[in-house]
Amino acid sequence: MKSFHILSIVFLFISLNTFAQKAPLQKITNPYFKLVRPEFKGDLAYETVAFVEQYWRIAGNTGFNNTVHRIAEKLEAAGYVLEEKAKETDRFTYRIENREMKQPTWEPVSGSLKLVGSDETLLSSETNRNMIYQYSSSTPDEGITGEVIYIESKEALSSTDLKGKILFSDKVSYRTLQSAITEKGALGAFTYDMPSYLQPEKNTTSIQFRGLRYNGQNPAWAIALSYEAKEKLKAELNKGKVKVQVKLETEIYESEELTVVANVKGSEMPLESLVFSAHIQEPGANDNATGVGTQLEMASITADLIQKGKLDLKRTLTFLWGDEIISTRRYIQEKERREAEINWGISLDMVGENTDITGGTFLIEKMPDPSAIWTRGEDKHSEWGGAPMTVEQMKPHYLNDFIITVFEAQGAYADWVVKTNPFEGGSDHTPFLTADIPGLLLWHFTDQFYHTDNDRLDKVSQKTMQNVGTAALVSAYTLLNADAKTVDHIMGLITAKAQIRLLTEVQLSKKSIAEGGSKDEEQKILDTWTDYYSNAMDSIKDLVPENDEKTLRRITLAKEAIKAQAPQL
Repeated sequence: MKSFHILSIVFLFISLNTFAQKAPLQKITNPYFKLVRPEFKGDLAYETVAFVEQYWRIAGNTGFNNTVHRIAEKLEAAGYVLEEKAKETDRFTYRIENREMKQPTWEPVSGSLKLVGSDETLLSSETNRNMIYQYSSSTPDEGITGEVIYIESKEALSSTDLKGKILFSDKVSYRTLQSAITEKGALGAFTYDMPSYLQPEKNTTSIQFRGLRYNGQNPAWAIALSYEAKEKLKAELNKGKVKVQVKLETEIYESEELTVVANVKGSEMPLESLVFSAHIQEPGANDNATGVGTQLEMASITADLIQKGKLDLKRTLTFLWGDEIISTRRYIQEKERREAEINWGISLDMVGENTDITGGTFLIEKMPDPSAIWTRGEDKHSEWGGAPMTVEQMKPHYLNDFIITVFEAQGAYADWVVKTNPFEGGSDHTPFLTADIPGLLLWHFTDQFYHTDNDRLDKVSQKTMQNVGTAALVSAYTLLNADAKTVDHIMGLITAKAQIRLLTEVQLSKKSIAEGGSKDEEQKILDTWTDYYSNAMDSIKDLVPENDEKTLRRITLAKEAIKAQAPQL
């Protein structure tokens, strides 16, 4: 009996490898590629980016809310019906959720910084819309004139008379300066803090947006400087006493937080779903007007294909637009407000970059796998970076390799570069993972205009949004319509990917040992990858009906086959 079991495992492992080679994943995704590619032109996505990026957006403000209403308008044009008006037979529905906010919203109106005695404007919000710290208060209409003093260190704050002065530092954080404003009578602050990956000495006018903690009892203001403005101000200070005039107009007012949820109801398994999420807040074009626009065209195309009888979706497809992480986490937690369970979650964040201008590349940020613990070989973290992870934090699942394979197929078709990075967090994929829902991120990095006021429409590529949107839809359609054939192909894919990864890791481990590395540590890496892929194989059971014992047994055997191939140093 035992020998028969082992022979079954070996036979299945060979069969799946052969199947993966002879019947690649594209055989189940190609019909969807043929369906989507002619439809996804990127026009609606680009048009939406152009509308959204004109606004400085945080939850509750004019730009955020206008974006919400624009999304609703386009959804209705595509055939989505407001939930409160929908009939039971309507498959395309949407709602706008309204919630009270814990604090007022904010938006900039205008701002300028001038050197007294000079006609030159050092900064203007007309060209640097990120110059005003979020939640800064307004100055009087005539502005504030004051002497600028340079703060070299934290210690200087306690030994210097700050009353009536404007603080300037490229060494001390605003959080440190803020107490001096409220406690020692300083007028306000200028700061400079631009990461090196933004190439500030090249992009001399860029300002990365910054924010204050809202404090209605002690209003304050601060200005973030560009490299160019910082250098000019320091040069003037080197000559002697410097006075400046600051004029700021901002609006702080009570509002409500809005979230858009659109659903395409599944025809056979409506209580299972895939959720796409794109956040509206943040004032850039690539970040994240491109996610908003790409997802809107995805929703429009899906409705059109179904209405024309070219597509059916067995499971439910959901599109979510809101406040980053907050809206997604709440959607996951508030189970009473949604009918379907969430099987998969995918975040669209910075998905439209013209990389010839911005730099970097398109990335798929993987669910936590061992490359987030041991980042080596071709695996590479982005400059955004990630905290070290542990074996216990791994999320073994087929979704990583499935999505990567689909996107690589679009990359090969369109001559488009697709890369991956280990898990780093920080976007709408994290709430899914926290809730033990398979989730990953579609994005770009490094971007030399990331979070700066130079992240505008001229840095956006319609072609990139077309590629991302096409591959995202094909991935979704394949999973939402997954059947026994899909299961077979994903089993073959995971078997092949496990073998490739283990062979690669063995070579890396042998090299490490030859260079003096620990054999025990290297064996731990190999064992962790083996466990990861055997459990990723096991995760495919989520696609199989409980009564299909034959397929469930085959997956168990495939899982054991991966374990049986575990390399030993």
